[in-house]
Amino acid sequence: MPRWLPRAMVLGLALYACYQLGDWAFHQLIGLLLNIVIAFFLALAVEPAVGRMAARGMRRGLATFLVFFGVMIVGVGFVVMLGSMLAGQIVEMVGEFPKYLDSVISWVNQIFHTSLSRVEVQDSLLRSDWLQKYVQNSASGVLDVSTTVLGGLFKLLTIFLFSFYFAADGPRLRRALCSVLPPARQTEVLRAWEIAVDKTGGYLYSRGLMALISGIAHYILLVALGVPYAPALAVWVGLISQFIPTIGTYLAGALPMLIAFKENPWYALWVLCFVVVYQQFENYLLQPKLTAKTVDIHPAVAFGSVVAGTALMGAVGALIAIPAVATLQAFLGAYVKRYDVTDDPRVQGHHRSRRASALARMRTALNRGRDAQPPPPAREDGD
Repeated sequence: MPRWLPRAMVLGLALYACYQLGDWAFHQLIGLLLNIVIAFFLALAVEPAVGRMAARGMRRGLATFLVFFGVMIVGVGFVVMLGSMLAGQIVEMVGEFPKYLDSVISWVNQIFHTSLSRVEVQDSLLRSDWLQKYVQNSASGVLDVSTTVLGGLFKLLTIFLFSFYFAADGPRLRRALCSVLPPARQTEVLRAWEIAVDKTGGYLYSRGLMALISGIAHYILLVALGVPYAPALAVWVGLISQFIPTIGTYLAGALPMLIAFKENPWYALWVLCFVVVYQQFENYLLQPKLTAKTVDIHPAVAFGSVVAGTALMGAVGALIAIPAVATLQAFLGAYVKRYDVTDDPRVQGHHRSRRASALARMRTALNRGRDAQPPPPAREDGD
């Protein structure tokens, strides 16, 4: 056996063990890494407000606390307002459920010539096997729901804690990062950080503007239909549809449909149709143009980045894909060499005429012939 073979085998086994350990650690920490990524972009989003307050003499930690406290107050107030409204509507709908059931039973008896009664329907429902199984499964799933809620609260607390440290200790973090890099690299890192702050702010600005437009459009519809709580429902639709990726549109449209169904079932159908049509208008017309202006990326690139982010990281990837791609594009744009574009009409999508093509070929042939001619002989002195 060659002397190098045992060492190579040991080295190969050690590398394989390190790979397995790294793979196991990565899969165990993937949740924490996603939370850190979300916290970093959240810190970039509040960086302009914190920077302005710190520039006026306020301590950076206090400025960060005030910004996050304001965001928390607005969020809690919004949730409490909608929760009280939804609870009142559910209680009212439960109280009027017998009336709805009577109307449905009378319609069934009239159409199908049956003789059903509400008492018979209630007894059959209460004695059905599927209802008993549903109650048993719901009772056993209470613990799972509680665990999920607690896990979500812990994840939210982790994100806010990391984002607070990123925003409050931003200068210290940048200084620590730049201290291990040469001066030229330090300039690039600081420029990339500044670009990331600008692009993230522009992305949030575009999302806020789309939330405003969506809220106004749905408010006009709800007022026209006479649906109660139109302002609160419009704010709900605007915020949820824009700041919760993938499923935000369906969550946003479910609550107005529920409230509209209480008034008139046809109103719920109108709301559903409007939500679907407006979503198509927003996805294909409004969002690409606003994103291209505020984040300065092509609409097709923005759409593709959202699709790719969703495929790679799920809802988190869909939320941070556009600012991340915009930051990368702006940073790499400084290293791409640009050239002047020729005046060829084909650049604008026009075809050159045959005459112009023939003249261009003749000019090219003449230039080649002139270049191929030998230089004239040098004249001798005295000639």
